[in-house]
Amino acid sequence: MKLTAQKTKYFTEQLMHWHEYENDRSLPWKEERNPYKVWLSEIILQQTRAEQGLPYFLRFTEQYPTIGSLAAAKDDDVFKLWQGLGYYNRCKNMLVAARYITAELGGVFPNTYEELLQLKGVGAYTAAAISSFAFGLPQAVVDGNVYRVLSRFWAIDTPIDTTEGKKLFTNLAEQLLDKKNSAKYNQAIMDFGATVCTPKLPNCALCPLAGKCAAQKQSMIHLLPIKSKKVKVKNRFFHYVIFHHQDDIWITKRGTGDIWENLYEPYLIEGAKILDEKEVVAALNKGKIKVGDLVYEGTLKQRLTHQLIQFQFYTCRVAKKENIEDGVWVKKEELKAYSFPKTLVSFFEKKLYF
Repeated sequence: MKLTAQKTKYFTEQLMHWHEYENDRSLPWKEERNPYKVWLSEIILQQTRAEQGLPYFLRFTEQYPTIGSLAAAKDDDVFKLWQGLGYYNRCKNMLVAARYITAELGGVFPNTYEELLQLKGVGAYTAAAISSFAFGLPQAVVDGNVYRVLSRFWAIDTPIDTTEGKKLFTNLAEQLLDKKNSAKYNQAIMDFGATVCTPKLPNCALCPLAGKCAAQKQSMIHLLPIKSKKVKVKNRFFHYVIFHHQDDIWITKRGTGDIWENLYEPYLIEGAKILDEKEVVAALNKGKIKVGDLVYEGTLKQRLTHQLIQFQFYTCRVAKKENIEDGVWVKKEELKAYSFPKTLVSFFEKKLYF
C-alpha cells in the first residue's frame, strides 16, 4: 500500500464532494446531534442493516424519548419493543447503560471517547460514532463499510479480522479523517460503502474514487476485504412442545448464559439431533411430565451468526394445569404482550396464535 499525501487528499476530497452533492441516502439519525438518540441508533444498527433498524429507531424514540424514560421502563416492555431485531444482548446492555447514565451520571451523557467506552455494550466503533456524530470529536469510525472501501481503494490484502489488520485500518481511517468535519466524513464513508462500494455488484461506473482505485486497476474488487477466519457454525436441535389447557398456553422465560436471554418460549427439549415423537415423549416423561397425544406442527430453521437451529414443533392438550417447571399459563389472546424469539413469532403468526 502506497500512501501519499496527494492520494490521501484526493480520497477525502472526493468522498466529501460526493457526500455534499450526490449522497441522497436519507435516514432520521443522520442529522441527529442528541447524544441519547445517536447512541440509541448506533446500538440498534450494531449487526443490523439501516433499513431494518429504521422502524425500531422510530418506535423507540417515540416510546422512550429520553434516556430517563428508557431507564425507567420495565425490562419486558423494552424487550417486546426490540422483538424481531435479534442479538438480544444488545437490548440487555442498552438497559444497563441507560440506567447507569441515569443513576450514576445524573442523566448526562458521557462526552468523551474514553468515557463512552465505559458504557455497557459500547465498543471502539460505537464510541467513535457517538463522539463524532453527537459531539463533533475527531474520531474515525471503522465498520464493515469502512473496511470494504479502504481495502478496495488501496488494494489492502491484510485480513480485517486480525490484530494487524484492525490496527492498520484504524490508523488509515484516522489519517483520512476530515478532522474539522468528522461527523460528515464518517457519515460519508459509511453511506458510500452502503450505496456505491457495496459487497456485491459495486457501482464502479458511478464511483467518484474509481480513477485511483487500486483494486479496480488490479481486478481485485470482489476479492476484498479479506477475512482469515471462517465462522464455525454449531448445529442445535430445538423441540418445542406447546401445552394447551382450554384457551391457555404455557410459556416460560429463558435464563441467562445463552441466546434469547429474557425472551419467552414454550416448553423446550434440546437434543443432540432431531428427535422423533417417541423420543420427545420419553424426554417429557424423564422431566416428570406425563402427556397424552402430541400433534406434530411443523419444522423451521434459523441461522444465527455462529449457530444453525432446527426447530420441531408439537402441541399437546392437557386436562389439568400441571406444574411444568417455572412458567406461566397465558391466555392465547394475550401472547402478543410477551416477547419471543423471531422464529417463535413466525410460528405463532402462521398458526394464528396471535
